[in-house]
Amino acid sequence: QVQVVESGGGLVQAGGSLRLSCAASGSIFNINAMGWYRQAPGKQRELVTDITSGGNTNYADSVKGRFTISRDNAKNTVYLQMNSLKPEDTAVYFCRADVQLRPGSVTYHYWGQGTQVTVSS
Repeated sequence: QVQVVESGGGLVQAGGSLRLSCAASGSIFNINAMGWYRQAPGKQRELVTDITSGGNTNYADSVKGRFTISRDNAKNTVYLQMNSLKPEDTAVYFCRADVQLRPGSVTYHYWGQGTQVTVSS
C-alpha cells in the first residue's frame, strides 16, 4: 500500500505565502513524477505544477513566477512554495505521486486527501 499525505494548507491574506508539503510512503520502488493539483468549488481539478524525478518542472500559466515546486527524492517528498497568493488561488490542493511498486512495473497514480488553501482579499 502507498499513502500520500499533504500538509501546510491554511488561511492567508492576499499577497502572503504558504508552503505545502506532500510525503509518499509505503511499498514504493520508485516515484516518477509528483505533482500538485487544485480544485476550487464548482470547478474541475486542474494541474498546478509537477516535477519529474530528474527535476524537470511544469507550471500552469496562472502560477508561473509565483509558485515553486521542489522535491526531495530521498524522502519521497514534494513541496510547493506559494508566494504572492491571490484570492483566486483558493482551492483544495491535492498531491499526486506516480509510483512504481516494483522494478519494471507499470506506474500507478496515488492521490492525497487534499489540503485547503484559502486566500482572503
